[in-house]
Amino acid sequence: VPMRWDEALDTVADKMMELRKAGTPEKLMYMRGRYSSTATDLLYGTLPKIYGTGNYFSHSAICAEAEKMGPGYTQGFFGYRDYDLAKTRCLVVWGCDPLSSNRQVPNAISKFSDILDRGTIIAVDPRMSASVAKANEWLPIKPGEDGALAAALAHVLLTEGFWSKEFVGDFKDGKNLFKTGATVDAAAFVEKQTHGIVKYWNLELKDRTP
Repeated sequence: VPMRWDEALDTVADKMMELRKAGTPEKLMYMRGRYSSTATDLLYGTLPKIYGTGNYFSHSAICAEAEKMGPGYTQGFFGYRDYDLAKTRCLVVWGCDPLSSNRQVPNAISKFSDILDRGTIIAVDPRMSASVAKANEWLPIKPGEDGALAAALAHVLLTEGFWSKEFVGDFKDGKNLFKTGATVDAAAFVEKQTHGIVKYWNLELKDRTP
């Protein structure tokens, strides 16, 4: 329904006061986009604290800072980086489109055809993206089933003995005990750079066949 700015502001203020009076200020969530002095210092920096809600999120939560967390928690490097596309021979594009949404879009565009010339590109995405259109293989999974596919892949890698023994480790006697449906004694496996792979197999992966 069309309304004037002053009417809109009154409506928002009334709704906010209803939550405060009901004792549920945390039900207010504020999400901001790119930076400005108003959005950063006033609405994002001050309003939620005064109002009494902890549910306020910055643009960075789904962009720059979130990107840093991946290499930060896995490699100890909290910073911007891009993939070594110049040397990549098999690129798995899973749930993203580096040709249109990567931080380094021009770099991905310039390197994509080279990867196709020397290797393979596999796209896992329910959506027909630009990367999917150019990929050698497309796995158009159903939305929300990424976890099922990842678990099935992990199951096959372990049961077929395809894991990197130099990085992950191996069974003490060299015999692969990862068998479908069978639990494994963690003491039989010597890990190197991973942590809890046998435990994860027993809890999650042993029954996750394709």
